[in-house]
Parts: sequence; structure tokens; C-alpha cells
Amino acid sequence: MRGRRKLVGTPERPRLAVFISLNHIYTQVVDDWAGETMVSAATVEDEVADQCDASTINSDAAKVVGRVIAERALAQDIEQVCFDTGGRKYHGRVAALADAAREAGLDF
Repeated sequence: MRGRRKLVGTPERPRLAVFISLNHIYTQVVDDWAGETMVSAATVEDEVADQCDASTINSDAAKVVGRVIAERALAQDIEQVCFDTGGRKYHGRVAALADAAREAGLDF
């Protein structure tokens, strides 16, 4: 909650939230003012899991999820987001996901 005090997704600049579980990587683009998820992507989806090589939890899978969430957000005319790491350090899988999303066209 300490980080969420400062990060609020607005309609103009929604929040890109990242959650990493033991087996999967989940992302959502959230408009906190309306309380709705605008776009999501996760390694549990067949479309995303098929693009992952062997594992759904390593840095390569994070890159795939970052690219997919950026493509889906740009399709919904969402170009700018604020990045919510979910309490994790900006390192490893979180950084790989963010870099892939930036390369695919998201601005944050």
C-alpha cells in the first residue's frame, strides 16, 4: 500500500500492474478512477504461453508478456502508463517485462 499511495491510474495514464506468482506472470492495465481493468495479459493464456519457450516464469516469458500487453494496450489507444511493480524491485523479470513493453511502444 505504501507504493500504491503514490501510483494512481487515471483514464489518461492508467497503471500497468505486474504480479509474479510462483508459476506465472500477470499484468493488467488498470484505470483506478473507474475501478476497471482495461487490458490484461498473463502466461496462463494459451496465446501467450505458446510464445514462451520452456518456462512461464523466467525472464524470457516476462519479455513475451511485456510485448503482448503493450500490443493490446496500443490496440485500445493506450500509449502512456505508470508502472506499478507490485512491491517488487525493478530488477530481473520485472525489468525485462518493462523493457519489452517499452520496445513495443508503451511510454512510461
